[in-house]
Amino acid sequence: MQSPTQFHILSFEGPDAYSRAGGIASRVTGLGHALRDAGHLTHLWFIGDPELPGHETVEGLRLHRWCQWISRHHPAGVYDGQDGKQRDLAASLPPFLVDQVLGPHLRVPGTRAVVLAEEWQTVDAVLHLDWLLRAAGLRDRVALYWNANNLFGFDRVPWRRLGSAATITTVSRYMRQRMWGLGVDALVIPNGLERERLRPVDDLTTAAFRDRARGRAVLAKVARWDPDKRWLLAVDTVAELKRQGHRPLLVARGGIEAHGAEVLARAAADGLRISERDGGAGAAGLLAVLRDLEDVDLLVLRSPLSPEACRLLYRGSHAVLANSGHEPFGLVGLETMAAGGLACTGGTGEDYAVPGWNALVLQTRDPNEFVRHFGWLARHPEEGRALRRHGRLTARQYTWNAVVARTLLPQLGLSGRDVGGKGRTRRPPRSVSRAKGVP
Repeated sequence: MQSPTQFHILSFEGPDAYSRAGGIASRVTGLGHALRDAGHLTHLWFIGDPELPGHETVEGLRLHRWCQWISRHHPAGVYDGQDGKQRDLAASLPPFLVDQVLGPHLRVPGTRAVVLAEEWQTVDAVLHLDWLLRAAGLRDRVALYWNANNLFGFDRVPWRRLGSAATITTVSRYMRQRMWGLGVDALVIPNGLERERLRPVDDLTTAAFRDRARGRAVLAKVARWDPDKRWLLAVDTVAELKRQGHRPLLVARGGIEAHGAEVLARAAADGLRISERDGGAGAAGLLAVLRDLEDVDLLVLRSPLSPEACRLLYRGSHAVLANSGHEPFGLVGLETMAAGGLACTGGTGEDYAVPGWNALVLQTRDPNEFVRHFGWLARHPEEGRALRRHGRLTARQYTWNAVVARTLLPQLGLSGRDVGGKGRTRRPPRSVSRAKGVP
């Protein structure tokens, strides 16, 4: 039986290729699927591909592609023509929601609704929706939430008005503390993983990966070319490993940002040999580029990595450098754990990382910090296996189904059950402190 509570997710990003630009697309899609699995009718309103249907149901999730008339003039993606889309979303979506969807739903006795909005681009839409619901006498039956995934656009948010209209949430204790300076006391609802990320990586494929890189200390880094991601530290770390005779190989996938040129210049200055290559799709495409690597220290992948290829890269590498200096949540580290890889995180928003239990947590800009960890693990391989094993256990607790059941639904007074997997999982040691709202 379907729940009388209806959910609406408002976001710029969404599941279309046109709408994917970062982690928010994964967040809203995974959140929507988890709410669907929990028995709630769920709508996702986003800036969608202008060539796809305006409204359709895909895998039980109601998709609504907004601003398509603007997107037709901005083919470069969801943030192309951002300001016009933001204004149109704020002006046109709230009246449609109230008149065509929320109003008819809430006229049925015993029903309610929850609106979950993401990032600064939806703030004006939330304020408009709050005003319309009050005017219609429906505000007390709709829970409005607004979530901050990063610090982007904070200078454009009217915090006092937003706090009066909606409950403000964020993705980690670190982000919550960053927002205190703005006078905002946000609730923490962490990011989660799609259950597909927990699918085991094929042993034969992993063996093929490691055979291609035999004798090398393989590190991986997948992130935007952004100084906050500490790419320069990663390059310096590889150079130090090479200086100490470890034969490192950094497999890197960046983005389109200008900082990439600075990273490659630093690598060359450090004496690293660089190869930039295009690959095919999936795990087979990744394996295809891992050839003739004897004279390569830094392999830059120019082609996008599929989820399958990412899982193989994370599991097959000796370590994944997710060592950002500013990370609101750190999804790559959690994805590494889910794949059975060894995550090396920074020390900011990665609430899931327990140093020495399920991850290496790098806290300085000194390349020797990782080099010392690497040498210790080389001498104690059983400890590396334990880190990977505990990482997998941690990732199971961060499926979207588990996150929704543990943190979001109880906030709303709804029953939360984890429909995300089989069996029980182990929690980190009891000595690890956890803030309210964080699993």
